[in-house]
Amino acid sequence: MFKMIGRAIGGLFDFLQGIVAIAAVMVMVYLFIMSPQEVSGHSMEPNFQNGDYILTNKIVYKMRDPKRGDIVIFKSPTNKDIDYIKRVIGLPGETVMLKNQKFYINGELLEERYEYNKPVYGGSFLQEGVEITVPEDHYFVSGDNRPGSSDSREFGPVSKYDFIGQAILRYWPTNMMGLIPHPTYDF
Repeated sequence: MFKMIGRAIGGLFDFLQGIVAIAAVMVMVYLFIMSPQEVSGHSMEPNFQNGDYILTNKIVYKMRDPKRGDIVIFKSPTNKDIDYIKRVIGLPGETVMLKNQKFYINGELLEERYEYNKPVYGGSFLQEGVEITVPEDHYFVSGDNRPGSSDSREFGPVSKYDFIGQAILRYWPTNMMGLIPHPTYDF
């Protein structure tokens, strides 16, 4: 009888040990590799809606620099407790200008082939007709819903060290589930 109780307790400890190991792996994945994010607000419409859930790849920018078109999650420049989701449009060393309510990168019109059809207005940092140069290790980011987005037009380019990661997969709502497409550009 004592042997049966001993085996039962041993089996329980093995089970608990397995649960602890799985939990430790999940915490490591969450902290260092991937994490879920909720889209909050309307700044990325029509491509992302308020309440969408995405997975963020947290290690990609440790292996390569962000690219134009990447959907990035980063700490707000004004409040580090808030995460933003925006699209990279200007890379380090490039010039960005608003002209006729459109973005120009290094003097060339930024032709955007993802779903977007709203005019671009200036903000307190980037105003119509004023050209800025994106500093080293910084990126010019913008929401897809340009009139309804607080982005680099307001607070300037974002340091890559504030980036949490790249949005790679939408998993909610289920009818929109899938990998997040990356747009192509002519330059």
